[in-house]
Amino acid sequence: MCTFVMLRRPGHPWPVLIAANRDEMVDRPWLPPARHWPDRPDVVAGQDVLAGGSWFGINHFGVAAAILNRHGSLGPAPGQRSRGELVLEALGHADAQGAAAALARIEPAAYRTFNLIVADNRDAFWLRHADPTGTLPVAVAPLPPGLSMIAAGDLNDGETPRLRRYRPLFERAAPPDPGRGDWGEWERLLLDTHAESQEGPQGAMRFDTGRGFATVSSALIALPAPGGNPGHKPVFRFAAHLPAPAPWRDVLAP
Repeated sequence: MCTFVMLRRPGHPWPVLIAANRDEMVDRPWLPPARHWPDRPDVVAGQDVLAGGSWFGINHFGVAAAILNRHGSLGPAPGQRSRGELVLEALGHADAQGAAAALARIEPAAYRTFNLIVADNRDAFWLRHADPTGTLPVAVAPLPPGLSMIAAGDLNDGETPRLRRYRPLFERAAPPDPGRGDWGEWERLLLDTHAESQEGPQGAMRFDTGRGFATVSSALIALPAPGGNPGHKPVFRFAAHLPAPAPWRDVLAP
């Protein structure tokens, strides 16, 4: 169960702030965010070595995209395509609206179920493929201003232990200040393991089951306002936890 957090603040110098944790099988190989695709030089994203796609990234237009498995759909399935290719498809567009419109037209039966988030500094969308039979089309909904959080279920699902615990904590936390390089409280929340001992992995933001499934990395993105401070550029921060821990680093610096 990956976790995705977005704070939308229309009119703010930094209207979009994103935090995400990736939960995955520890032995599934991956590469940290970089320009991994020669045919997509404008894309900076983590690469899933096994299937070639990505789980989270950004392009030079300032479009960010992330994909999360829905309940009961971890891993590949025979005869179905990798969901990681949908992140690359989204990042092939110049704006979130165009990406969401294009991805809403995919053949759902070709993929296992997913939640896909696509955003730029003007719009943000949740694409929901929740029908394992692939009969129903992908649903698209705009993300409202304010804080949104999603994991393997629906948006802001209060029945999910992790969202039930951490959404209020993110709401109370001081928002990051990307221009000053201050991500303090959000970084601490992404790395928090406190609830693991109380509710198990389902309740912790970062966890390790000890059985080969764990939170393998964390990421942060900030998008500057359109026509805002010319010194503000998108920010992308990343930290690996497993298979080897690494400190936070700037993939794209402000």
